[in-house]
Amino acid sequence: MAAAADSLSRARQLLAFIDASPSPFHAVHEAKTRLLAAGYQELKERDPWALVPLGKYFFTRNHSTIIAFAVGGKFQAGNGFSILGAHTDSPCLRIKPSSCLTKSGYLAVGVEPYGGGLWHTWFDRDLTIGGRVLVSDDKGLSQKLVHVDRPIMRIPNLAIHLTPAEERGAFKFNKETELVPVIATTVKASLEKPAEGKHHAILIDLLAKELGVESANIKDFELCLADFARGAIGGITEEFIFSPRLDNLMSSFCGLQALIEAEQLDEDENTRVLALFDHEEVGSESAQGAASALTEYVLRRLSTPKDAPIGTLFEQAIPKSMLISADMAHGVHPNYSEKHESQHRPSLHGGPVIKFNTNQRYATNAVTAALLREFAARGGVPVQDFVVRNDSPCGSTIGPIMSARLGMRTVDVGNPQLSMHSIREMCGTSSVGQAIDLFKSYFVNFAAVDKTINID
Repeated sequence: MAAAADSLSRARQLLAFIDASPSPFHAVHEAKTRLLAAGYQELKERDPWALVPLGKYFFTRNHSTIIAFAVGGKFQAGNGFSILGAHTDSPCLRIKPSSCLTKSGYLAVGVEPYGGGLWHTWFDRDLTIGGRVLVSDDKGLSQKLVHVDRPIMRIPNLAIHLTPAEERGAFKFNKETELVPVIATTVKASLEKPAEGKHHAILIDLLAKELGVESANIKDFELCLADFARGAIGGITEEFIFSPRLDNLMSSFCGLQALIEAEQLDEDENTRVLALFDHEEVGSESAQGAASALTEYVLRRLSTPKDAPIGTLFEQAIPKSMLISADMAHGVHPNYSEKHESQHRPSLHGGPVIKFNTNQRYATNAVTAALLREFAARGGVPVQDFVVRNDSPCGSTIGPIMSARLGMRTVDVGNPQLSMHSIREMCGTSSVGQAIDLFKSYFVNFAAVDKTINID
């Protein structure tokens, strides 16, 4: 376990990242800021690339996916890639294209559930919004990020006295009509400005004020609802992290820090790649999702020197490469321990979790698990194993998707947590440093360790 002071320092850095990232657009912005500060150069997909050994680069797509890479000092075309993949999105409620609702004297906002959230946890929380707004000016259309730093919405629960016993016991609710946040009363709103258009005028005016633009110049937006409460260090001994969006901003942050901090790039024969994708929570089937051709396009560009003839360099690189699919794992729950398979019950401080599923819901196999264990040993990091019970459904990750698309060796791994997909999740402070150290060891050691594997 990392030293307590270092664990707390790492945990606070993670919370700063998460608190600043109420949407995938903000998560990419935060990653971009850190990469630029670390000397990485921004590229554009539509431009030609002139890459050099020891060069550090990144680009974004849709500003919700970011791919960064550091070229090894001994990298040659046809060499492998040390890839770590995670995702920038989390289950949330998103404002509908036409959101203007009025209900019994209240102004409400139409929202759509994104992903598979524990939606009952969103009731009676102080909510804010964050995302991107498209604004027009004399230069054209541009994107601006917005994060309102105060609670502006709430989904109020129904009082116990008005709820039938059956509904109280199951907490049943209709996601279309009852999972609806209110932002004002009609009386107060009418004193401010009458409603018009697809969204309440007071909402549009708030966005305009936050961005310093005219309301008429706001053309569209993609906005996520988020818990206004910041993440916190908790527990009597300060060993817990209580925060929204641990799944999967924790993996994204740890991968980002590992890429930035990993040393010995001058001795590396591989290119180190960090790929943080959008839309994992809804299946990854988008232009910026892990199921797209984006990763292949990037790896082909990295495999082929400028002006080189078309050959098999990309195909040669794939069997020399590996992907760590980093996504959060289920720690054993003290009140529901029977939900875990009896021999696979990860603890919060026990280290990153290697995830297995024979039906390929996870992409781990014996070879990739052995490689991961070697990286962990070299980094001084403990690891745990996880498999679901035979009578339980199994989640999945970008691991099987990218492994199948690329034909690449893959291991699924993640930090253990509780309350996955709740508006407030929980994990251990030690997990941040453990994951960073594991991923750093992977980036530093993979090319050399891979030469000791004799399978094909």
